[in-house]
Amino acid sequence: MSRSVLVTGGNRGIGLAIARAFADAGDKVAITYRSGEPPAGFLAVKCDITEPEQVEQAYKEIEEKHGPVEVLVANAGITRDQLLMRMTEEDFSAVLDTNLTGTFRVVKRANRGMLRARKGRVVLISSVVGLLGGAGQANYAASKAGLVGFARSLARELGSRNITFNVVAPGFIDTDMTRALSDEQREGILEQVPLARYGQPEEIAAAVRFLASDEAAYITGAVIPVDGGLGMGH
Repeated sequence: MSRSVLVTGGNRGIGLAIARAFADAGDKVAITYRSGEPPAGFLAVKCDITEPEQVEQAYKEIEEKHGPVEVLVANAGITRDQLLMRMTEEDFSAVLDTNLTGTFRVVKRANRGMLRARKGRVVLISSVVGLLGGAGQANYAASKAGLVGFARSLARELGSRNITFNVVAPGFIDTDMTRALSDEQREGILEQVPLARYGQPEEIAAAVRFLASDEAAYITGAVIPVDGGLGMGH
């Protein structure tokens, strides 16, 4: 059956790969984006998840055209890497407000329809950095680690309503962000990855689609690393 799926930050990179995976499976896919031209083939809704009014408006449009959201993938996020001594209050709060509080906003709004339907799938996109930590990434790591506690609390709170909450923690994935690194940086990263390669966005998408499938109906509160073994033991 074709479900109403929402992928936040679905206009590029990992988010776009996730959106395509659901669309290829026959689902009705909506994506949110903040700027630029969105990709064709989806219900694209301009939405800054740090603005509650924009989140509400986005959901109204999606519900009107696709029905209540049955699968939510909270992927939208930002980075503002900086060493602690140089990190400003704004650098810290901006990352937390988008990556963690923004996720709270979109999950809370999706939950309204899921509670009525007594079913739902929520997948949060965290990061290996949220488990391992990263120098110069205290704000980003804190926001991504926070998603784990958030998801596990909701898994306990709403499991009896047949709503699952899971987390996917990507490692270093071949996207525009990692391609911008120098050759020396890229080689340094690969030395830490047991599989000795970068992941592909489609490999993240496959894990997300599985967690949203009937086959994963008994999985909730899980953190699934897709990181080539980088974060083993965390």
